[in-house]
Amino acid sequence: MKKKVLVIGAARSGLAVARLLHKHGYQVILTDMGTVKEKEELLKGGIAVFDQGHPECLLHTDYAFVVKNPGIKYTVPIVRYFVEHEIAIYTEIEIAYRYANGFRYGAITGTNGKTTITTMLYEMLKKKGQAIVAGNIGYPLSELALRYEDEVKDVALELSNFQLLGIEQFAPTVSVVCNLAPDHLDYMPSVESYYASKMRIYENCKEDAWFLRNLDDPIVMEYAKNIPCKVIDFSLTRKDCPLHRTNGKVYFEDVVLFEEKSLALKGDYNLSNAMIAACMAYRLGVSCEDIQTVIAQFQPVEHRMEYIGEKRGVKFYNDSKATNTHAVEAALHCFDKNIILLAGGHDKGISFQELSAYDKRIKLCIAFGETKDQFVNVFSHVETRETMQAALTTAIEKASEGDVILLSPACSSYDQFPNYEVRGKLFKEMVQAYLDEEDI
Repeated sequence: MKKKVLVIGAARSGLAVARLLHKHGYQVILTDMGTVKEKEELLKGGIAVFDQGHPECLLHTDYAFVVKNPGIKYTVPIVRYFVEHEIAIYTEIEIAYRYANGFRYGAITGTNGKTTITTMLYEMLKKKGQAIVAGNIGYPLSELALRYEDEVKDVALELSNFQLLGIEQFAPTVSVVCNLAPDHLDYMPSVESYYASKMRIYENCKEDAWFLRNLDDPIVMEYAKNIPCKVIDFSLTRKDCPLHRTNGKVYFEDVVLFEEKSLALKGDYNLSNAMIAACMAYRLGVSCEDIQTVIAQFQPVEHRMEYIGEKRGVKFYNDSKATNTHAVEAALHCFDKNIILLAGGHDKGISFQELSAYDKRIKLCIAFGETKDQFVNVFSHVETRETMQAALTTAIEKASEGDVILLSPACSSYDQFPNYEVRGKLFKEMVQAYLDEEDI
């Protein structure tokens, strides 16, 4: 008799893992609180579907294991039931890993910079060939496992702590926790549990795998313990470690990975990201020549300090991906003064007070959304609006030559938008419409 598995959540990753498990002989049951538009197709293919709620009958079945969408909290009743009954709960990353035996992983987690590092690594791996990008960026890993299961692939894999909570065997070839700062306190029981969950990225690694450890991040150094694989320490400020910068060059041991001046992205924050991507690519067999080509050509990823344009001496930047204070700090470091900051959104339970250190750079903060009132005591000059759209309109009205209007919310978008991409896209569309207006 086929073993049964329950997949909770019918988003793209849920559909992919359901199909992958069905292919490998499991009796798959898929459930979702919403309507599953692919229901008829799935039923015809032999996958049972329960949508518009989780019926009681799902609880009274013996499952080999459960797979849940990483965004679904463990406190949701159906998930809590399986936690309490000690049924193994995985995410689709773990399932894909078990079947795609030819995949080699460069796995990236941390609080900020993950997408930039992952994208840069992917561009480097493409130079070598047989590269794919997955996880929190690109495609669900299970979807790619379904497509390329029997092939050899180098995978640039961005991982959230939500995804890492659901692994058991997953072991990357090279991995990093790029940095740590408080985040996702609306999901995790404590900031300590959030930090600890990130360290799962290396817990199954063998001795010949690499873990890149950030000596410049005290929280990473506090939590990165009992590492079972080779540790590659890196730093922007120290030279007594394998991965470092010296005299304008980035070295891994005695190998020059790239020259600092060739990096198209500016700032130490991006230099650190580039160091990580280059070292990971080197471990996965990319030549230094190909690494250097990507370094010189790489541009910012969408929604991360993305320059939109300038009008009447006012510059506009979209940093919608900055969903915590640590990311906003990186953005504020790029400008010395005259920042009109648009911030606010869904309340994740984190404090914004540390941003007050940048008060002299902030000409005006226009706060919006669920958290708008929390910024009043952070900066000297704050106005509040209900929506981002209204905040941008006010910013344009109040801006003068030499100002920078920066959307860097410090919050997730879920109070008013389905994700940060939609928020950033709308911001760009509104700014572009303003830029295209003819001056009267």
